Amino acid sequence: MSMYKIFDIAGSGMAAQSVRMNTTASNIANANSVSSSVDQTYRARHPIFAAELSAAKQMQGDDGAGVKVLGIVESDAPLNVEYAPNHPLADENGYIYKPNVNIMEEMANMISASRSYDTNVQTADAAKQMVMRTLRLGQG
Repeated sequence: MSMYKIFDIAGSGMAAQSVRMNTTASNIANANSVSSSVDQTYRARHPIFAAELSAAKQMQGDDGAGVKVLGIVESDAPLNVEYAPNHPLADENGYIYKPNVNIMEEMANMISASRSYDTNVQTADAAKQMVMRTLRLGQG
């Protein structure tokens, strides 16, 4: 593997963790929203990742690796239903609907994504230092 591929892999990891942090932030921002129907209620969203090994690059003798965001899916966990007949958004039966967002889980996801992002930054920085030291060998 080329030394420079490390930058591609770390960069794809940083991009993936950035998507994860953004979806988590969106979940946290909408955690306390209220709706009058199941269809209009915000549902927690989570990114789906895959390790990417490109067959085309392998055929060329090059290891193409990294992280790919396959998509963002909505959680199928049940919504939080609350009986609040005096609430202005209550339906005809007196219920309001709240998102299926677990704040504690989302905060753990945010911390994990932040640390993973930092790890990718440190990996890229270490690779940069190794390249710089290798270039200095010839200056001796």
